[in-house]
This record gives sequence, C-alpha cells and structure tokens, in this order.
Amino acid sequence: METNELLSRVRQIEIKTKGLSNNIFAGEYHSAFKGRGMAFAEVREYQYGDDIRDIEWNVTARYNKPYVKVFEEERELTVMLCVDVSGSLEFGTSVQTKRRMLTEIAATLAFSAIQNNDKIGVIFFSDKIEKFIPPKKGRKHILYIIRELLEFKPESNLTDVGHAVEYLTSAIKRRCTAFLLSDFLDEKDFRQTLTIANRKHDVVAVQVYDRRVAELPDVGLMQVRDAETGAEMIIDTSSKKLRNQHAAWWRTKQNQLRDTFTRSGVDNVCVRTDQDYVSALMGLFKQRS
Repeated sequence: METNELLSRVRQIEIKTKGLSNNIFAGEYHSAFKGRGMAFAEVREYQYGDDIRDIEWNVTARYNKPYVKVFEEERELTVMLCVDVSGSLEFGTSVQTKRRMLTEIAATLAFSAIQNNDKIGVIFFSDKIEKFIPPKKGRKHILYIIRELLEFKPESNLTDVGHAVEYLTSAIKRRCTAFLLSDFLDEKDFRQTLTIANRKHDVVAVQVYDRRVAELPDVGLMQVRDAETGAEMIIDTSSKKLRNQHAAWWRTKQNQLRDTFTRSGVDNVCVRTDQDYVSALMGLFKQRS
C-alpha cells in the first residue's frame, strides 16, 4: 500500500471509529469492562458493620479510636486485541472483507480503551504468533496499531486459535480484558485453552463472517479457492443438495462454536460483513453491564 493511501485510510478509520467510541460506546464500554483491582483511597472512622480486617492500626493507635481503610475499584484496565490475520479473513463478497471489518472493530475498541485511560496491546496470529505489540496508552500508539492492522502481511495463511489463546495466557501476566477477533474457521478444538485463558483474563470473542460462507448462491458452476491452503475446485451451486449440505455444515459449525464459548464462559458476538457491527457491539456491552 502506498504511503499516502495508507495515511488516508488510517485517517478515515480514525475519524469513523473515534467518533463511534466517543459518541456511542463511551458509557457502555465503561460499565461493561470494569477494573478488577482495588486501590486504597482513604481512611475513615470505623462504623458498625465494617470488616475488622480493614482496620488501619497505625491511624487507630494515633487517634485512640478505630479507623478503617477505604478502597475503591481501580478503573484502569489492560486491553488486548487478539486479531486473526490468516488467509480466510481476506474473503468478502458484499460490502467489505472480513479483515476490513475486523480492523474497524479493533480500532473502535482501541479508541474506547484509551478514552477510558486503559492500556491497549495487540497479538496478531495465524497458526503462529505473527506479531506482539505490548500494551501502551495514547493516540500515537493507537494510530500505530491501526497502521499495522491495515498493512500487516502474515507469514502464514493458516489458523490456530488455540495457540493464540495459549500465548495470551502466558504472555500477559496480570489480568486483562482480551478481545478475540476472528472468523473462527479453525477445525481444531480450542475449548480447553479458552477456558484456562478466561479463568485468568476476561476474554470476549467477536466472530466476523461473510453471508456467502453461510449460504451458497445459486449461480451455477463456481470456482472456489481455500484462502488458507490454496486448494481450488469447481462446484455446481445449482445443485440444491450441495447448497443444503453446505448450509448444514455451517449450522453445525456455528453450534459447535457457540457450545465452545458457552462451556468456556466466554461472552461472544457474531457480526456479518454486510451488517452493522455497532448494534452488535452495543448489544454485547449492554449484556455485560
């Protein structure tokens, strides 16, 4: 991508996604993703019902009456975006590719995070960890992330969600909120690794898919190519049996994925590339509030 074109696209995404995070998501994000730590705030006199374990003994001794420590929730979070950059994300038959939509969603979440004074980091993954961007704050850091989202070229086209989740668990030591952004076209079972990760962190899954992956059009002979393996074949989409088999495969795949998220306790949302991701994310945020 040419430098001027890249800067233009970065600016377009910044304007759109920053506006969304400022005007729409601000309150919902704040209430949906709360800090988990407790920070000392002040001391006050002991009141009936206070936990005696919170007594501040030095102040109590000084004033000869019991005082307790008051804590407040730490608002600052570390937010990690685990972004699938495998070959299947380049697919798109309508408004935009899956990767373009994932980029916008990731940028919106990133701007929401820094507006809330949270740190934001990124893990790019295929069937390996392609790149790790440590969490930081600030607009300059966000723009760097957006540039990487737009122009990053993975070494592999394959997908291994479980490997990415394992890396998140080991690389990020303190509890974080992690958004797992993918189309989840992965034949391997990653439920156990996702369950372990969600015990340590607060993991949220965002699935992006194209309508033609879920439903084949009736357009006769069609040459299709697997973006991850490169395998090509010609299929006859005028065959109702073939279309029904494909639809059944998709339903089974989605049911298995929902079961994985449910059993691992991971909140999730599914967004189609020709639909509005704003309402989908708002629904997810309100569900968590």
